[in-house]
Amino acid sequence: MGAAVTVVDAHHHVWDLSVRDQDWIAEDSPIRRNFTVDDLAPEAHAAGVDRTVLVQTITIAEETPEFLALAAEHDLIAGVVGWTDLTRPDVAEELARLRKLPGGPYLKGIRHQVQGEPDPEWLLRADVRRGLSAVAEAGLVYDLVVLPHQMPACVKAAADHPDLTFVLDHLGKPPIASGEREPWETAVRSLAALSNTVCKLSGMVTEADLASWTVDDLRPYADVVLDAFGPDRLMFGSDWPVCDLAASYGQVLATAQELTGDADRTQIFEGTATRVYDL
Repeated sequence: MGAAVTVVDAHHHVWDLSVRDQDWIAEDSPIRRNFTVDDLAPEAHAAGVDRTVLVQTITIAEETPEFLALAAEHDLIAGVVGWTDLTRPDVAEELARLRKLPGGPYLKGIRHQVQGEPDPEWLLRADVRRGLSAVAEAGLVYDLVVLPHQMPACVKAAADHPDLTFVLDHLGKPPIASGEREPWETAVRSLAALSNTVCKLSGMVTEADLASWTVDDLRPYADVVLDAFGPDRLMFGSDWPVCDLAASYGQVLATAQELTGDADRTQIFEGTATRVYDL
C-alpha cells in the first residue's frame, strides 16, 4: 500500500463480561471472554492501523457513554458509533446529552441491531423515521447492521432521508458460505445507487465457512460492492474481535487488501472513513 498510507479500521468492538453480558455470544464460543483496547492496540499497530472506530455491541444505554470515555482515554480510537433508542420521543435531546459527556465529541454515528428485529420494515416505522431525522439533524451518520431480506427497507429509508449518511456494515451480511448472491446483490446495488450510502468492507470472513474460507470465496461479494459503491464510498473494517472466529486481525486486513487489488486503496483504507465519520 505504500509507506505514506495509514490505515483506519472503521469497525471494531470491545467488551468486558464482568461489566455486562454479551448475550449474543454463544456459551462455548472462543470469543466469550473480555476484549479491551489494550488487547487490540498491539494487533492494530502491527498491521499499520493508527485510528479506529469503536462500534456498539448491545442495545444498552450505558454502553455508549463508556465507549465515549474510552475514546477520550485512548489515542487509537478516533470515533464511536453508539446506540440510543431511536423510538424515544426525546431522542434529539438524548443525542445532545451524549455529546456533552466526557469524550462526547467522539460520537460520530448511531447503530441499532436491526438484524434482530422481526419486522423487516422496522426502519420504516414512524417512530424510527423520526429518530433517523434526529440523527441527521445532529450531524451524525447511521450504521446499518441488517440481513439481506431487510435491505429493501434500507433502500427506502435512505431515499426518504437524503440528508443522512447510511453506512452498510458487513456488506449487508451476504450468504457467503452458501455461495448465493441473490437477492442480496440486487438489493445492495439498489442501496448503492443512492448517493447518501456507504459500505464497510467488513465481516466477510464470519459470513463464510469459518474453518475453510478462502479469498476466492469472498471475492465475488467484494467485487459487487467495489463496483456498486466505488472506492470513495467503501471503507475497511476488521470487525475485531468477532473476526477471530475465522481469521486473525492481520489476516483480515491482508485479505481486504488483496480483494481490492488495483482500486484506490487510499480511499478504502483511510479516506472514506475519515470523511464519513469526520475523524
